[in-house]
Amino acid sequence: MDVPLAEKLRPKKLDDFAGQEHLVGVEKPLRVAMEKKHVFSFILWGPPGVGKTTLARLYAKAIEREVVEISAVSAGKDDMRKAAEKGGVLFVDEIHRFNKAQQDFLLPFVEKGQLVLIGATTENPSFEVISPLLSRCRVFVLKELTINDLDSIKQKIEKELDIKISKSDFEYTANLANGDARQLINLIEVTYQLYGKINEENINQAMQSKHLRYDKLGEEHFNTISAFIKSMRASDVDAALYYLARMVEAGEDPLFIARRMVVFASEDVNSPTALVVANAVFRACETVGFPECQENLAAGAVYLAQAPKDRRSYDAYMAALADVKALGNLPIPLEVRNAPTKLMKDLNYSKGYEMYSKKGFLPEKLKNKIYFKK
Repeated sequence: MDVPLAEKLRPKKLDDFAGQEHLVGVEKPLRVAMEKKHVFSFILWGPPGVGKTTLARLYAKAIEREVVEISAVSAGKDDMRKAAEKGGVLFVDEIHRFNKAQQDFLLPFVEKGQLVLIGATTENPSFEVISPLLSRCRVFVLKELTINDLDSIKQKIEKELDIKISKSDFEYTANLANGDARQLINLIEVTYQLYGKINEENINQAMQSKHLRYDKLGEEHFNTISAFIKSMRASDVDAALYYLARMVEAGEDPLFIARRMVVFASEDVNSPTALVVANAVFRACETVGFPECQENLAAGAVYLAQAPKDRRSYDAYMAALADVKALGNLPIPLEVRNAPTKLMKDLNYSKGYEMYSKKGFLPEKLKNKIYFKK
């Protein structure tokens, strides 16, 4: 079976690695770690096709340990146990897909140094990796590859396929790849196999459809909805409509978009009317369905983007929630406690309570706290 071009071109040494200069450049952390054979667990967080697997392999080679590669999607406890028994490097692709039980199972092996864990993720590890495991790992953030980064890969492709790709055709392909080296290589390889020449027309034919990188369970899903929300937050109607159109065209569930708009209405607009509009959009998506409901989504997005923004309720609640988490169940003032029995009344529960009192009812420790800024 032929080896895919992307695998053939995978760097065998760090000097051939493209991009991520902030991590592998001279005197940068991962290069220093490999050169000095520092042994530690870490997580590589970044978009697809930017070198996470390659860096894991290069690191394992540098510290002279066997690497066991597993995917969080299909790996079981036996896979992790076998890797620990070998005392090598365990590379977990898509570690954000590990549930809490799987991560808890892995934790003791990392704590005791029975294995070196390298996790790869497209999602923010702060949200997806349990705190005890995260605290035992360094996190390195990888960036989307630039045109210049991809240009060094282009030269290797040209040499391997014995072809020449014009600057304009390469830039066209690189833009389609969205900073993903694997996607760039695969697209060029397929186009060359089918047509023997790399140009814009052949690339489009090879793709056979508009190339929108959008994984409903992956990073681009979250990037696009994030851009949509932030555009509405900035009252940028045009950007909001653009990102909405990208999601709709890529096949996103309209109810997912509408659901986020309902959240946005309370979080960023804080108007009863906005919540009514957002709920109406959600209901319309339920009853009308796609494709007609995209018009309802567009109308809702325009309204929410143009509406005056007010995050005071959201910010106030989050501040209160932070105190609850930090301080626990502080004693509730006696006068606002429930007093359904004589015993509780004898203990002064509800004593002195006035229905419309101006007196504050926060716990004593927070009596001067102001959450909502008027």
